[in-house]
Amino acid sequence: MKIKSIYVNLPVKDLERSRTFWTKIGFSFNEDFSDDKALCLELHDGLMYSMLISHEFFTTFTNRPIADGSTTQVLTAVEVGSREEVDTIVRLALENGGSRYRNGADHGWLYYDCFADPDGHQWEIMFSNQDQLPVS
Repeated sequence: MKIKSIYVNLPVKDLERSRTFWTKIGFSFNEDFSDDKALCLELHDGLMYSMLISHEFFTTFTNRPIADGSTTQVLTAVEVGSREEVDTIVRLALENGGSRYRNGADHGWLYYDCFADPDGHQWEIMFSNQDQLPVS
């Protein structure tokens, strides 16, 4: 089986706040799949998206309660092209309403940092250099 693309569906309390937050840290939206109920955040055009869905509409997809921002059910890790991109995205997230839920780490071959978006969803932004993988 080959997966064509991935959509991570996340409930959000305020779509406009989410749009502003993600736009300010450098991301864009696929407007063809965005409306007054959900926004289609482009993480990697054609391959990975996050559907930011209003709480009211999100409840039509599940029979379970929506977790609040104080619990963790998923960590979304996104790989970018450089350490500098990691630092820029996390800095902009923290400057525009995100919060730090833990510190990142530098393992030489793997570098990452973390933030929670305004709804409490946890994001790990990472860069890996396969040429520096430790040899066992």
